[in-house]
Amino acid sequence: MRNSTNFLLAICILFIAIPTINGQDKSEETTTFATEIFKETRIVNVHSLETTGEGDLNLIIQHRFGRINQGFDQLFGLDQASMRIGLDYGINDRWDIGIGRSTFEKTLDGYMKYRVLRQHETMPFSLTAFTSIAINTTDFPEGQTEFSDSKHRNSYVYQVMVGRKFSDQFSLQLMPSVVHRNLVQKQLEENTIYSLGVASRIQISKVVALNLEYFYVPDNQLDTELYNNAVSIGFDLSTNGHTFQLHFTNSSGMNQKSMITETSDDFFKRDIHFGFNISRRFRVKGKKKW
Repeated sequence: MRNSTNFLLAICILFIAIPTINGQDKSEETTTFATEIFKETRIVNVHSLETTGEGDLNLIIQHRFGRINQGFDQLFGLDQASMRIGLDYGINDRWDIGIGRSTFEKTLDGYMKYRVLRQHETMPFSLTAFTSIAINTTDFPEGQTEFSDSKHRNSYVYQVMVGRKFSDQFSLQLMPSVVHRNLVQKQLEENTIYSLGVASRIQISKVVALNLEYFYVPDNQLDTELYNNAVSIGFDLSTNGHTFQLHFTNSSGMNQKSMITETSDDFFKRDIHFGFNISRRFRVKGKKKW
């Protein structure tokens, strides 16, 4: 646990230091960067490499309903729901911070994201570094008070997002990821989980885009009888100042930790959840851009 905390602290210090060290490169003023590699800061369940923008506050409301294969008795999952509400803020055009609260495990999460590289004529891809902490705030069962200390409730995610906009119609993102959980069923699972995510965006029309998302967790890390790889399909519907995202996914969790390590449903057995994200940006610093 100590090593994980020290690593997280080092990442935090690095994120704080980078904007101060780099400043603004004067050459950037004449460089044409690729824009809207992804339309929003979320793809389906996970972050895209996009940042919020300097002085922008982004309110995100995420819903996931129950499994649609439960049939009409449960109104195809609509009788059940979990949600996450969060706020993201752009410190500058490269650096984001955010916080959120989910009904799933009553999780409180916070993150930092920094865009290290931006795609342009001589740089073939963009690269964004991401780290987050998730705290499970549910009560432990009676008789397990030895695990009630807060240190057992924390999980950490370290991720690099590498993406490229190949054309106005197609973008691709790779996400090598490390998730560390301070408390697990050690006889079945590892505390530190390594995975690789891939996501793509396909522009269908001026206001509609198709998003695809998949995370692969190699064997012998999770209990494969309980957990599956996360698969998601979504659609972006864009309007002025709003983006509506409609999804079909086998993951109930709406943060990186829960989606990668706690997806219990099987997409290919029709254990699919319908859901949506709604984003609304507010300009709190500088001139309004929309």
